[in-house]
Amino acid sequence: MNHCLVQNVRVSAGRKVLLDDVSLSVPRGEWLSIVGPNGAGKSTLLSVMAGLRSSSGSVYLGDIDIADMTPRQRAQHLAYLPQHPEVPPGISVGGYVLIGRNPYIPLLGTEGQRDIEILNEVLEQLSLQDFRDRTLDSLSGGELQRCHLARVLVQDTPLIFLDEPTTALDLGHQQQTLDLVCEIRNQRELTVVMTMHDLSLAGQYSDRIILLSEGQIASEGKPEDVLDPDRLSGLYGARIKVMKVDSDIVIIPTRSQEL
Repeated sequence: MNHCLVQNVRVSAGRKVLLDDVSLSVPRGEWLSIVGPNGAGKSTLLSVMAGLRSSSGSVYLGDIDIADMTPRQRAQHLAYLPQHPEVPPGISVGGYVLIGRNPYIPLLGTEGQRDIEILNEVLEQLSLQDFRDRTLDSLSGGELQRCHLARVLVQDTPLIFLDEPTTALDLGHQQQTLDLVCEIRNQRELTVVMTMHDLSLAGQYSDRIILLSEGQIASEGKPEDVLDPDRLSGLYGARIKVMKVDSDIVIIPTRSQEL
């Protein structure tokens, strides 16, 4: 059964077409990565799927049109992590992560026992208990990204959207972040939709990949089918080799032999 269905989505900004008649489906439990060159429309597509940007066409969560859902209803079905999350100044790790429970807290109400239990569970799972009272501006890049993931996870939704979650992280923290997503996805049977720049990581962690180019789907399917060297070289304008190391796909940029 499809967890998310996108039908004939089109988005324009002035005369520029950002997405052009995009349709796709995401089965329950799948990890789908959306890749493509800069300006291909990856973040725009993710924000449309999350109900955060208007478009022509339709987006369904199960059999519900996302346009018919209130923001609170939507936030109980899906969690969205943007590339650059807004962080209230001076907020503690515990206070920031608890924001993810807002969709379940009544207007003018306060968090209940269940909210605190979920907060504690997620902080423990992501090794953040010792950081609970620290402010976010005192954290390293990897620690801060774990806090952003924790806020998404306490929202306790079956579907999560992650926009470039490994941007600005070093290699070790990129792997740690994706390993965490993979572990929690398996434990909770989550559906994950993620935009990524790193094609090797997309190929290694995803069940399926959609390759965007100029607002359209250029290719979709299993990583080994989509990450074709000729296709990637043409779309990215780059010299590329695609290799398999053990069972992992590795994308290697190559230097010109003329230099």
